[in-house]
Amino acid sequence: MPNMSESFVIIGDGVAGSSAAETIRERAPDADVTVVTDEGEALYNRILIKEFAKGKLPEAPISIHDEEWYAERDITLQLNTLVTGVDTDAHVVHTHEGDDLDYDKLLVATGGTPTQLPVENSDADGIHHFWTFEDARRIREHAEGAGSGVIVGAGLLGIDLAAICAGQGIDAKYLMRGNRWWRYALSEAGAEIIHDALAEKGVEPVFESGASGFETDDEGRVVATIGGDGERYESDFVGIAIGLNFNAEFLQDTDVEIDDGIVVDEYMRTDAEDVYAAGDITRFYDTIRGTHAQNGSWGSAKQQGSVAGHAMAADDVDSDVDAFRWVSSYSITHFDFPFLSFGFPTDGDEHVERTYSETEWRRLAFEDGKLIGGVLIGDLAPQSKYKQLIRAETDVADQSDVLLQQNFELDELDADL
Repeated sequence: MPNMSESFVIIGDGVAGSSAAETIRERAPDADVTVVTDEGEALYNRILIKEFAKGKLPEAPISIHDEEWYAERDITLQLNTLVTGVDTDAHVVHTHEGDDLDYDKLLVATGGTPTQLPVENSDADGIHHFWTFEDARRIREHAEGAGSGVIVGAGLLGIDLAAICAGQGIDAKYLMRGNRWWRYALSEAGAEIIHDALAEKGVEPVFESGASGFETDDEGRVVATIGGDGERYESDFVGIAIGLNFNAEFLQDTDVEIDDGIVVDEYMRTDAEDVYAAGDITRFYDTIRGTHAQNGSWGSAKQQGSVAGHAMAADDVDSDVDAFRWVSSYSITHFDFPFLSFGFPTDGDEHVERTYSETEWRRLAFEDGKLIGGVLIGDLAPQSKYKQLIRAETDVADQSDVLLQQNFELDELDADL
């Protein structure tokens, strides 16, 4: 059992931080557990805030934990608290108000902040980034009265902003730098299904473009977007989703290794003694592929938080804790057909795909003969079988014809599972 007076501090109250706090409390009933966050509200569902911004949901179902949840578990929650530095030698967290928090074990679960587009007027009123519940409130309020819009960022967060424009009846252009949406994971055949669905909802994809600047009125509000192609697009609403900057600047004077995220092992341990990290911010050790990787899915962050909590409260991490081993998935529910990516669909040295109908398509990614990820459009039924194959680390690339059968069964494969 851990020392009864042990002190655990968690920076960040997303699903990773909250999951860790809950796990620590279960394993160490008498320890001090403190969660600090720079946001003004406790844990909420990041998956549902897009539905709120579209005008489809009220606020109530989106909150997951109220402040009472923490009090009932004797977890101290400090809202609106910005961490300014960590002294890993002295085991102290410094905050913006000058308060110090001593810790025996520290978890960093601060996630990221949306990257700002490095062009003129990108901070003008009416230009939105979409990450927090507060962002969603501002977007919803503005979108309800907006007439023309532009979305920049051809990825999974960008399409959420495009769907918000569609849901709020905004006449929108979706500016993409390449020739298709999410070009790192989809071929033109798969992307075409998404393009058609966007157009049906009143969002027009514009390819080989992007944004090179914004025009504003005398009051500093955005009125138009200048595309990378030089075209001018009327836009009193702009959404930008071009990636995340990880919130780790307060660790810059520490031994924590930061390499496009905080580097952790399979137990969420950093290079600094008694410092752990979990969630979007990590470059975690993927025990399936034997390499470090990143993942921004809700399920992955929750599981990382749980693993971190177990490791922080354990007497002997290597013998008492199950290592992080997870096949993530990310779904999109904006269209009349389902969409799901799993594993690492943008990686791999070999890819196969098949089109089954106008709204049904599948693509699989392999690495060294093993399945590592894929994308399903229209039919999500095979996802559990594919995930099982990824976890089994079985060579199946030479049996792609079987894997691409619309209703394949695992026992049809020549493989040890």
